[in-house]
Amino acid sequence: MPELPEVETIRRQLGPELVGRTIVEAGSHPSTKFTPARETTGCSFTADGRRGKFLLFELDRERELIVHLGMTGKLRLRPRRRSAEDDPEAPYLRAWWSLDTGDTLEFVDVRRFGRIRVVPTGDYRSIPTLAAAGPEPFDPDFDGKRFRELLSASRRRIKTQLLSQRPVAGVGNIYADEALWLARINPKATRLSQTRADDLLDAIRSVLAKGIDNGGTTLRDYRDGQGRQGDNQHTLAAYGRGGLPCPRCSTPLRSAAIDARTTTWCPKCQQR
Repeated sequence: MPELPEVETIRRQLGPELVGRTIVEAGSHPSTKFTPARETTGCSFTADGRRGKFLLFELDRERELIVHLGMTGKLRLRPRRRSAEDDPEAPYLRAWWSLDTGDTLEFVDVRRFGRIRVVPTGDYRSIPTLAAAGPEPFDPDFDGKRFRELLSASRRRIKTQLLSQRPVAGVGNIYADEALWLARINPKATRLSQTRADDLLDAIRSVLAKGIDNGGTTLRDYRDGQGRQGDNQHTLAAYGRGGLPCPRCSTPLRSAAIDARTTTWCPKCQQR
C-alpha cells in the first residue's frame, strides 16, 4: 500500500497541474467506493494537500475531494482520454475527471481497495481513519515528548502502533521496518524511554524523507503521477530482506509475522 512518501510524491507532481483547473465532466465505476467522483463536475481545484496516506484536493464551493489509493491505486494526469484499445489499464479505470485544459485526471485501481470521497472542506467524520490520524511526522510542533505520550497510550507492540496511524500519520509496513531498524528498536517492544522515542521519531523522519527524495518505493504496483516507478526499493535496509545480512552488522535479518504483518529486523542490532 502506498505510504506517505508515495502519496507525497504524487501530490507534488499533480498538485501544480490541477490547482486552478475546472472539472468539466466526471465519471466513475458504479461501485459506491468511486461514485463520489461524479459529484465534482463543475468544481475547480483550489489547493492540494496530503494527510498521512490520503490525498486532499480542496475544491471551490467549500468541498474537498479525498483520494485513498488503497493497495493498487494509481492517480495519473493524461493529455487526453484514450480509447480502451490504446490503454491496457482501461479495464481498471475507476474514476476520471475531465479538465478545462483537455487533460484528464484518472484513478486506476486493479484490486478496488482504493476509495474516493467528497466532503465539506475539512470535515473528515465520514472517514474514520483520516479523522483519527495522529500528527504529521514533519510537523515542526510535533516532538519526541508528544510522540512518547501517544505511544504510551497503548500497550501494543511498537510496530503495530506505528501501523495504526495513531501516534504518527503516514507510516506503513515498509517505512516502519526501516525506521525501527535505523533506530535499533525491536518491533516487539511495547515501551520506549524518552531517548528511544526521540531516536525513533528522528528515524521515521529520516526514512520518510529519503523515500520522498527517491520518488517512493515500487515493489509491485506503485507508480507516481507520471507513471514512473520509484527508486527507494534499491535503498531498503530491512524491509523484505529476511535472511540477508544486516547492512550494519552482517547478522542474518529475521522475518516473521507480528500481529499479522510481516516484519523484518536484525536480532543483534534490534535486541529487546
